[in-house]
Amino acid sequence: MITGHAYPWDVLGDPAFPDRAHAAGVTTVALASAYHSVRAATPLHPDRALVKARHAALYRPVRESAWTGRLRPATPDWMSTQDSFGEAAETLRAAGFAVSAWIVLTHNTRLGTEHPDVAVVNCFGERYPYALCPSWPEVREYAATLATEAAAGADAVSLEACGQLGLTHQCHHEKTDGAYSPAATRWLSVCCCPACRRGWNTRGLDPAEVVSRLRAAVREDTESLPGEAELLATRHASTDELRAGVLAGLDVPVTLHAHPDPWATGASPGLTPTAADDVSALVVPAWPTTPVSAEVVAGAAATGRPVDAYVTVLPPADPAGLPDHWRRLRASGATGAALYHLGLAPRSRQPLFRVFD
Repeated sequence: MITGHAYPWDVLGDPAFPDRAHAAGVTTVALASAYHSVRAATPLHPDRALVKARHAALYRPVRESAWTGRLRPATPDWMSTQDSFGEAAETLRAAGFAVSAWIVLTHNTRLGTEHPDVAVVNCFGERYPYALCPSWPEVREYAATLATEAAAGADAVSLEACGQLGLTHQCHHEKTDGAYSPAATRWLSVCCCPACRRGWNTRGLDPAEVVSRLRAAVREDTESLPGEAELLATRHASTDELRAGVLAGLDVPVTLHAHPDPWATGASPGLTPTAADDVSALVVPAWPTTPVSAEVVAGAAATGRPVDAYVTVLPPADPAGLPDHWRRLRASGATGAALYHLGLAPRSRQPLFRVFD
């Protein structure tokens, strides 16, 4: 099965979009329904070249009756309709596609900035405003309501950021790339907010001592840490609670963006021991055209769930290397491809989507 990712603005106003998606071999379009801020190119759209979504938004009507807490989504004033997902989905279904609601849960810089008390905090006391911490009950409640509202009328759901984000994030003029080793990045991605500290405490850890150890591990580039199993268990417990609340409000097949590395954070959080059993399928990052991506696919396939390889034809992907890349991914257990991204790819790269058919 081939799933193609797109934004509502890729579809609306471009009558040629469905034909291009068919030409790419797509059967299901994962259409952004709740998405983070982005500045997106629209190289093939007849009326525009760029869309700047200034903040995370719900591309469905924001029903006041559905929201009771202080965490609630914003509407996208850069769109001309309050239900751009619904209108784009109608266009796609009329063209023969199934539509999956692509929902980003805990990645929301607007909410993390307005309500910093529920954002992820590292061991140096520095907040990551783009990352809402699932250890807070109100974050889990927000995510569950967001998923229910964003998925209304969809044929399926694609859940992104269903867990905790960490250090790695593309901020304005990012200047952190390569500064920290994988080990240091792991420790800087451990959330140290009050809710997480309470979780450590229930597992027998002293929060002050943990924070001190984390700081030392970052500075000394230490691979292991006393109590790391309890730290991971705390994160996984909140992730499991988040996912359970979200899935309780959904009645369609769910594909989970995930990573087999249990310590992974970000758009594809690390799988917990029970995560794969709770969903219909997994989609795992496979953009690098190196054997590492095949290892990621193999790790996810070991769960026994169908696995979509999240692949891209956009730079820096080397067109000449894509056929071998796809063969490795299929041999490692990929049962389908999730194409990134139907609306971002220029005309010269559109034919490359057929490599994954």
